Amino acid sequence: MNKVPMTVHGEQALREELNQLKGEDRPRVIAAIAEAREHGDLKENAEYHAAREQQGFIEGRIQEIEGKLSNAQVIDVAKMPKNGKVIFGVTVELLNLETDEEVSYRIVGEDEASIREGKISVTSPIARALIGKSEGDVVNVRTPGGDVEYEISSVDHL
Repeated sequence: MNKVPMTVHGEQALREELNQLKGEDRPRVIAAIAEAREHGDLKENAEYHAAREQQGFIEGRIQEIEGKLSNAQVIDVAKMPKNGKVIFGVTVELLNLETDEEVSYRIVGEDEASIREGKISVTSPIARALIGKSEGDVVNVRTPGGDVEYEISSVDHL
């Protein structure tokens, strides 16, 4: 299977969630199932069915996270040479040449992307247009609303 790029922070967040699920959530649900079983008839026991449903969700999420971590290629951009090139994991300051509006994006793995946090997926159209370019370059990005020209103001390895 192909390796999926992930930042150090993204890997850490997944490991923390996995520890939470395995160490706290799973034992709590198992205890809830045991308690609901003690109440007798399982067919009409809503607490039992809710706990079993939650257990299924937790076990599914554990498998999903373990799969993501096993296929992750963790890239620590802070250890890479700072040459002004846009690569996976960097934070890019862009200037919209039409509106003079400045935006900042961090290029991350697909699971880490959150436009509210200024994190865009490495597979997004903006990131694909930026990868390999350098500070000072002008980049044309195709968007649903039309082409937008950005100048790369800075590239930070955070």
